[in-house]
Amino acid sequence: MDQFLITGSSRIAGEVTISGAKNAALPLLAAMILAETPTTLHNVPSLQDVRTLIELIGGMGIHIQKQDDTVTCDTKSIDNFYAPYDLVKTMRASILVLGPLLARFGEAEVSLPGGCAIGSRPVDQHLKAFEAMGAEISVENGYVKARAPKGGRLLGCHFSFDMITVGGTENVIMAAALAKGTTVLGNCALEPEVVDLANMLVAMGAKISGIGTATMTIEGVERLHGCEYSVVADRIETGSYLAGALMTRGDVLTKKTTASLLHPVLEKFEAMGAIITTGDDWIRAQMKGRPKPVDIRTQPHPGFPTDMQAQVMAIACLANGTSTFIENIFENRYMHVPELNRLGASIQVDGHTAVVKGVENFTAAPVMATDLRASMSLVMAAATAEGDSLIDRIYHIDRGYEDVENKLRALGVTIERINNKD
Repeated sequence: MDQFLITGSSRIAGEVTISGAKNAALPLLAAMILAETPTTLHNVPSLQDVRTLIELIGGMGIHIQKQDDTVTCDTKSIDNFYAPYDLVKTMRASILVLGPLLARFGEAEVSLPGGCAIGSRPVDQHLKAFEAMGAEISVENGYVKARAPKGGRLLGCHFSFDMITVGGTENVIMAAALAKGTTVLGNCALEPEVVDLANMLVAMGAKISGIGTATMTIEGVERLHGCEYSVVADRIETGSYLAGALMTRGDVLTKKTTASLLHPVLEKFEAMGAIITTGDDWIRAQMKGRPKPVDIRTQPHPGFPTDMQAQVMAIACLANGTSTFIENIFENRYMHVPELNRLGASIQVDGHTAVVKGVENFTAAPVMATDLRASMSLVMAAATAEGDSLIDRIYHIDRGYEDVENKLRALGVTIERINNKD
């Protein structure tokens, strides 16, 4: 497994171009299955999860290929509706092919998903909604087997999610787009990536109202056509690089991104002492002095995103005072805490609450990335620490951050990837 060797005491400063959002690109790729004519998707990041989903879709006989940041897809040649465990096990988003396959072709067999070990993320909400639309669902030998009702089309329904679920909302609006009749979905997720998917579906000919609200109404159509669409900027990548400025009294300008995507994060950055300036397609963070302590509660959008919790905790480790974090989304999302403590942080966890007492500096140490976002918090912490830090299991970071070493080097971080062949 590859490792990062980071020599610390860097001041993180410079410009970085933000990639398309992984969490938007994956459902958009799955949505391509719905189109009867070719689809072109731009601003697609080069990430392991993207490659995995393209391979999974291609395995169905669909002609799909990626060149630079553009993916083209033609579904005419599809010859099976099967998503195997060996691909799905690496990435939870694979379950997103279930709705499009079921809606367009009337059947699907998709392995139950894997992904980061940050907590339980059950797919029961997806399956309940499909059953409400008339589908027959069974789970056998680790696979979800789904079949549309007689006649081959799902039926519109009224369904309210028991809990807010981003993947569930995405899967069901894709399925509802081709259902017979009207579907009214309640308690929908409001994340920008859900909005991006709904907008692409509309570009494909879907009829959706209430986009960006908790209640969406989808009037099913008989067919969807291909379109040309561009993936929204990655708000979490944006926030991660801006966080580096706060940790190192730095100055970071993120380009090809939008402040409206991460207002809750930018507000916390300002509360910690950063000067935030924005334009139509850029955000700049400038920092002088130590960060101020902050209190964070993760919430579904438009609250503070759980995917930025680890990075902001790394900033708080260096704050002049004590910060409190309450994690309300995932029950196992403090796995980075022991690793940050190895780097000299002072963090105590009690259930969902972490209390962070600020220290003057991080100190170099060997650490291990435990999940995608935690890995970025360790990279940023190591960049500020005096000495050399070795970060293990960086395959996590490759799942969500495109061209991460070159982007960090452009910001002044001394970082080297060590390839371990055995």
